[in-house]
Amino acid sequence: MPAEASRKAEALRKKVLVVYDSRTGNTEEMAKAVESGARNTGTAVRVKKALEATTEDLEWADGIILGSPTHFGTMSENMKKLIGESVKIRGRLEGKIGAAFTSSGGVAGGNETTLISLLQAMLIHGMVVTGDPIEVGGHYGAVAIGKPGKGALEACQALGSRVGELVARITASEPVR
Repeated sequence: MPAEASRKAEALRKKVLVVYDSRTGNTEEMAKAVESGARNTGTAVRVKKALEATTEDLEWADGIILGSPTHFGTMSENMKKLIGESVKIRGRLEGKIGAAFTSSGGVAGGNETTLISLLQAMLIHGMVVTGDPIEVGGHYGAVAIGKPGKGALEACQALGSRVGELVARITASEPVR
């Protein structure tokens, strides 16, 4: 019976999916910090590269955090591919918690428009989205310009923690429809 009880407890454990795309390693480094923050809340966390993530991964999660480098002011092609695939499960992500993070090469690199493009895709799915906590920026999500520094990594960790905490709070009751 202990194995069965363990399986039941695991099934009830809240789940966060971190999906990222990265060309230079900057967004991947941010994804690791987001993962750390989410794990610190006691949630089960799955981390996938955009090309490896599936719609089944999206359905598995109670919270989804997307990270993409900025490409011409929007999300990367690999992230767009996953979002395009997610049309097949439209309606099944409704009520899940969503958040985003991005990196770019410069201050005017399109970070905010990239975050908005990621959040917009989540809103179309009926997800409940959140930005980064006020104490680390309080905007659309976590951002790094170039290699993520200490402040950007702290913002990523805080974003992961926020989603983990929100998943626990919001999914504790029946979904809002």
